[in-house]
Amino acid sequence: MGAGQADAAVRSRAAQSRAVLDKAARENFPVAPFFLPRAWRDDLMAVYGYARLVDDIGDGDLPPGRDDALWLGLPREAADDRLAMLDAFEADLRRVFDATPGHPLLRALQPTVRRRGLTPEPFLGLIEANRQDQRVSRYQSHQDLLAYCELSANPVGRLVLAITGTATPERIRRSDAVCTALQIIEHLQDVAEDLRRDRVYLPAQDMARFGVTEADLAAPTGGAKVRALVKFEAERAGDLLNEGTPLVGSVHGRLKLLLAGFVAGGRAALAAVAAAGYDVLPGPPKATKLGLLREVGSTLRREG
Repeated sequence: MGAGQADAAVRSRAAQSRAVLDKAARENFPVAPFFLPRAWRDDLMAVYGYARLVDDIGDGDLPPGRDDALWLGLPREAADDRLAMLDAFEADLRRVFDATPGHPLLRALQPTVRRRGLTPEPFLGLIEANRQDQRVSRYQSHQDLLAYCELSANPVGRLVLAITGTATPERIRRSDAVCTALQIIEHLQDVAEDLRRDRVYLPAQDMARFGVTEADLAAPTGGAKVRALVKFEAERAGDLLNEGTPLVGSVHGRLKLLLAGFVAGGRAALAAVAAAGYDVLPGPPKATKLGLLREVGSTLRREG
């Protein structure tokens, strides 16, 4: 490969990695806002890029023409085999800790791992959650859903605490509550989209209690039973978010503002769901920027 081709390949890798990171702007909460120290922002974005890419692999959302399979040592056509991709991604992740990974987002993650002394466990949890998504598409009980969130959501909060050097057992417990709540809220916003992927994150026991069937979830708009079910799940997620909110008051400075943003993102999303009359089927109810800012202020006043 000539120098020009090599430069083009580097630019292509950078552009494809940036496409993953750009999804941060569409989250319910700020991923790495401007007011954080640059080192924190860089490390948080490296972790976000990892988490986003794992989800894209598990959801089959890798754009056509991307080189992810090649970077992971697989033939390009393997990009459609989600379990094979997750297995290869796990193998490449392990190289982050003792060698040199092949995927550019994992190479970008390696300095963060070394600088912050991060361990493999939370990263492996996110991969296992996406493996579970290939095997499990329905959840019988609320407890089953919480166990899934332990893999799919809680590792992210634990990584934030590790990056900022603020992890304690009590903060981890509160963080887990916030992260699980945020995951459940996202599922509530995305009921229709998830069903199109043949996934239902509303517990079957709760659906039966409210007399809701999957045919009801496939309707263009939610009937009274669906809206009652969504309201019930939203209130339960709100209780969980409240349980975790003291995490904000346990830290200081810019980290307090970051964590308030996480909590506020969940509260603003719940407010948007309520404002839609708990009818989430036409499309995900989204919080406004003004609504998010109001919730940030409210959270800081309560936890100041």
